Amino acid sequence: MMDGIYTLANDVVYDQLVALLNSIEANAGKAYPVCIIAYDDNLEKVRTEVARRSNVTLLEDQSLFKFWEDYSYDVWKTHPTALETWKDRGITTRFYRVGENHRYYAFDETAPFDRFIYLDADTLVLGPISPFFDALDHPGNDFVVYDFQFKDPSHIFNLNSDRLTSLFPQGQVSRDIFCSGCYAARKGCFSREQLTWLVSQLKEGDADILYLGAPNQSVLNYMVTKSGLKVHNLAFHLPPEKVSGNSVTSSHFQAVNHVLYDKEARLIYLHFIGISSKIFRRLCMGENLDFPYRDIFLHYRYLRDPQEQPQFVGKPVSYKPQPPSLSTRILKKLGLAR
Repeated sequence: MMDGIYTLANDVVYDQLVALLNSIEANAGKAYPVCIIAYDDNLEKVRTEVARRSNVTLLEDQSLFKFWEDYSYDVWKTHPTALETWKDRGITTRFYRVGENHRYYAFDETAPFDRFIYLDADTLVLGPISPFFDALDHPGNDFVVYDFQFKDPSHIFNLNSDRLTSLFPQGQVSRDIFCSGCYAARKGCFSREQLTWLVSQLKEGDADILYLGAPNQSVLNYMVTKSGLKVHNLAFHLPPEKVSGNSVTSSHFQAVNHVLYDKEARLIYLHFIGISSKIFRRLCMGENLDFPYRDIFLHYRYLRDPQEQPQFVGKPVSYKPQPPSLSTRILKKLGLAR
């Protein structure tokens, strides 16, 4: 049985990808093989990086992803407004964020890893990931996650749908939903017959519960929950003193020796959710931008090539645009400033 790590990337997220790969090498706990799934064909930098690393491979054969693209398109054709809404917004592909669905190849029987953990490219591994695989060892655990998305189901399902409460009990939604940026599972957990059945159920009206703002995340949660797969969230099952947050939106983590701690609990991973890839690119090009845990990111981004790290001078500028001052707003209102 082969365990491994998948991520999804192209050159747009190159800087995050390098930081992720370095953090896996430093902190994952063993030399797991890593497979990068191509988001699209913008891969020149990614290919060069893969060539430098003996334990990293790149899956870019588009034929591997065709079934999953077609399946995802069939899913969204069942929704009453999704395709039209995205078209009106200028989306020229068949549906929104087609490349995100390439990650589903990890479920394919032909995929290289029998058991895997999937991590978004804007993630850093900061501690051993064995708890995910240990939990998969327990009979009945189909998915293993570690997040607090259950506190906010609005980014998973359409909470305005009358069908949601009849389809999934509230207790199930508040317990089993998860962020699609980090999860562990096995290949083959969705048969072709199961996928066909899921599309049929969406056609019968289940599609109304899907959330268009995060299509891959919504569909994956639907697939898991509707199929009756058991989700094991480490946030519920680790000893209380070992439970930590994992999102960059938490400001209280403490850095010690290039890893982060939530009180006494070492983070297994940090997800830079909500920070655009453009911010990372501008930072790595030398722009002195500040964002939460920037120094941790820079450490892993340049762990192999410290001489390439930009040298910043002066006080960093927040990555978030600052609102105009009161005096500027008054001048604008009077037509005396732009």
